[in-house]
Amino acid sequence: MHHPLRHPRNAAFVGIIFLVVGIIYYAVPTLQDLPILSVEVAAGTTLLLFLGVAMAIMAYVLIAGSTDE
Repeated sequence: MHHPLRHPRNAAFVGIIFLVVGIIYYAVPTLQDLPILSVEVAAGTTLLLFLGVAMAIMAYVLIAGSTDE
């Protein structure tokens, strides 16, 4: 029996999108010294990072659980 995903790491690429967006969301206001609350940036970045992890796990579970027809 073979694994439904030939390369399970490909599911991680779904989550990497959100990780990159989270890094950009943190970097842009920080580098440009924009007048925003650092709490807002930290909260948004944290949520995007956790969303990326959750999306990668969800993609893996959905692909691994699908039938191989």
